[in-house]
Amino acid sequence: MVTIIAFILMFGLLVFVHEFGHFIVAKKTGMLVREFAIGFGPKIFATKKNETLYTVRLLPMGGYVRVAGEDPEIIEIQPGQHIGLTFHPNGKVKEIIVNNKSRHPDALVVEVEKIDLDHQLIIEGYEINEETKYVFEVDEKADFIMDENRTQIAPYHRQFSSKTKSQRALQLFAGPAMNFVLTIVLFFILGLVQGVPVEDVIIGNVVADSPAEEAGFQPGDKVLSIEDTPINEWNEFQQIVQSKPDEQISMTVERNDETLQLDVVPASMEYEDGTVGQVGVTLALEKSVAKSIPHSFEQTYTWATLILTNLGKLVTGQFSIDMLSGPVGIYDATDQIVKTGFLNFLTWTAALSVNLGIINLLPLPALDGGRLLFVGLEALRGKPIDPQKEGVVHFIGFALLMLLMLVVTWNDIQRLFL
Repeated sequence: MVTIIAFILMFGLLVFVHEFGHFIVAKKTGMLVREFAIGFGPKIFATKKNETLYTVRLLPMGGYVRVAGEDPEIIEIQPGQHIGLTFHPNGKVKEIIVNNKSRHPDALVVEVEKIDLDHQLIIEGYEINEETKYVFEVDEKADFIMDENRTQIAPYHRQFSSKTKSQRALQLFAGPAMNFVLTIVLFFILGLVQGVPVEDVIIGNVVADSPAEEAGFQPGDKVLSIEDTPINEWNEFQQIVQSKPDEQISMTVERNDETLQLDVVPASMEYEDGTVGQVGVTLALEKSVAKSIPHSFEQTYTWATLILTNLGKLVTGQFSIDMLSGPVGIYDATDQIVKTGFLNFLTWTAALSVNLGIINLLPLPALDGGRLLFVGLEALRGKPIDPQKEGVVHFIGFALLMLLMLVVTWNDIQRLFL
């Protein structure tokens, strides 16, 4: 149960932060945000505030911000169609009733001759059995009512496509950017709570009954050299120790302004990649706000580099698709990590956040990166891509992504349960 709650909260946070990036930029640039959704599938919670419907859906594996104009508008009014109109006290149209007009006895029923809800915001038409043509001004926040469901109209200046290329690009990039921000914040918190590695090679903890304890190492010892080779970084210390299992190593350390010579024999540890040496010490950590800030950026960069390297290996065939994990594999990893402690769980969340940001920036249809690519092509061509063609490309891309998700999920099931 703990793992289930942790998994849902983790994905909920990652998705919320990502979609909030899209949402806040859309709002700031004047776009009409129809829905802010966490999850996919049937709604389990919904509330509407101002113009936006906020929903939580059954499957917590994603989310979306639905902006007017990103997809073709569902409701269209044709000349000759009969519609019902209700009005504000100032005379502007408040509601446009598409069907079931009998349920709205106070509505004025008109036959439409011309309608422009993009620019002029007018409806020209006739009352039933009347020959006089009227021109009705439409409030820019008027609602369509179809099957008793309300949908706010979207004048062109509120639609995604009406914004400048830079505004659209910023709205698309804001989601992944917020994932990077979340990663930085989480690593900053981790730095404050558990500390940041010190710059010098200073021993933090010495494991009981380890080779290091038997050799006389103590917390606070500063390693100066190994076999007369100066040591300046922790990874240098690790590389030498790991390369010499069951071999005696002479180390020079500084303790209380005194220089000591300690001999240690690293224990031999068997791993899939081979045998390595370990002495049983950790690097000292320092709790500092000033050092936690650059540390958070360094860790984010390190994880991003690792993810991009692995993506490169996947493209070049060095990694097989069988090595990818989907929701089932991520859940299994989360289960194991949760058992090791909350701080490790935070690290895992930070890693997944930067991973989500990078994946979404890939120039693939249906992803933020793919849509950014279309904005870039528009800038190069000097005119927009046909929305219908772009929609088809994104639809095909989404279908292929869902197919990939099914494949990696099946791989997870085979690896873990079969």
